[in-house]
Amino acid sequence: MNNHSKIKRLGALTVVILWISLLIITLIVSFIDTENMKKLFTGLIITDIGLPIVAYAMMLAYKYMSGKK
Repeated sequence: MNNHSKIKRLGALTVVILWISLLIITLIVSFIDTENMKKLFTGLIITDIGLPIVAYAMMLAYKYMSGKK
């Protein structure tokens, strides 16, 4: 296995762990009923949706810039 594959796997694992932890935090915050938590919950929902999109866009950009098909 070459160095690029290891870096890609490590990056993918990092994103998955981050996304799962964000989902768990979102679930916990959803049960707390204060005005500040509602704002935090909204931000977490946006992040939960945006993180996979950004990760996918980064993968596409890497593929395009490296010239791999």
